[in-house]
Amino acid sequence: MLALTMGDPAGIGGELTVSAWRALRQGGPAFAAIDDPARLTGIPVRAVETLTEAVAVFPTALPVLPQPLAAAAVPGHPDGANAGAIIASIERAVRLAQAGEAAAVVTNPISKAVLYAAGFAHPGHTEFLGALTGCAHPVMMLANDFLRVVPVTVHVSLRAALDGLTAEAIVATARTTAAALRNQFGIAAPRLAVAGLNPHAGEGGAMGNEEARIIAPAIAALRKDGIAATGPHPPDTMFTPAARAGYDAAICMYHDQALIPLKTLDMASGVNVTLGLPIIRTSPDHGTAFDIAGQGRADPASLIAALRLAATLARRRSA
Repeated sequence: MLALTMGDPAGIGGELTVSAWRALRQGGPAFAAIDDPARLTGIPVRAVETLTEAVAVFPTALPVLPQPLAAAAVPGHPDGANAGAIIASIERAVRLAQAGEAAAVVTNPISKAVLYAAGFAHPGHTEFLGALTGCAHPVMMLANDFLRVVPVTVHVSLRAALDGLTAEAIVATARTTAAALRNQFGIAAPRLAVAGLNPHAGEGGAMGNEEARIIAPAIAALRKDGIAATGPHPPDTMFTPAARAGYDAAICMYHDQALIPLKTLDMASGVNVTLGLPIIRTSPDHGTAFDIAGQGRADPASLIAALRLAATLARRRSA
C-alpha cells in the first residue's frame, strides 16, 4: 500500500488523485490519500484510520487518511492558511513509510511559494524529505521511458549553481545514482554519462575550464570506484537517441540542463524519484497547474506512472 500526499489543495492534485484511483482500482497498485475527504469528489471515498484498513477498501472506494484543511480549497487560488495541512500530509506519509506501514511515499505537487510565505525553510520537496529522514544528500532523479537524468545542483539560481559546482558534489551525486540504479532499478552495472557545463564541453578550454578543472577529476574518481562513468559530454548532443542508448542515467550540472530534455521527450509520463533516502519516494514531474485546476483538464499520466514506479521500486527493495 502506497501513501499519497495531498499536494497544494488549490492545484490539480485532488483531480489527479481521483483519476488515478479510477485507473488503478482494479489492478493496482493500491494507495491511500492523506487528504481532506470532503474535497475529493466524483468517486466513492472512504475515511480510514490505518493503511491495513485501506487495502480492503481500495477496490470499491478511495481510502483517505483524513487531513483536514484550515480553509476551503478554491481551485486556482492557493491559500497560505492550508500550508500546515500540506506539510502535515507529507510528514505523515513519511512516518508511515519509516514505520514500514507504507511501501512508499508518492507526493502530489506543492507550491513552494505558498509554503515559503508560511515559513517553510526548505528549498523544495527533495530537501524537506531529506530533513525528515535524516538524509544529508538526497538526490533528485527524473525518469521516463526514454531517459533518466540527475542534476547535481537543483533548486538554486543558475548563478548559485555555477558558483557551487564542485567535483565532490558530482562524485556524491553519481555514487548515490549508481547505487540506486543497482539496488532499486535492477541494473547490475550502471553506465553514467556525465555532462559538461559549457558549450561543446568547453571546447578544450576555449569556452571555459570547468570541464578540466572540476568535471574530469570527478569522473576519474568515479572510475576509480569502479563506476562506469564517461564524459564530460557536450550537453547539446548527449540526449540524441543514439547517445541515450549508451548510458543508463545522465548526470547533469544544473536543473534545466537535466529537465529540459526529459520534459521535451515525454513530460506526461515523467516521474521524480528521490534517491538516497531510507524510504522510497516518487512524484509526478509537473507542478500544481493552478491555471487549469478545477477545469477537468488535468492529465493523470504522470501521477499514475509515479504510483506504478513506486510500487515497482518497493517490490525490488523487499525482494
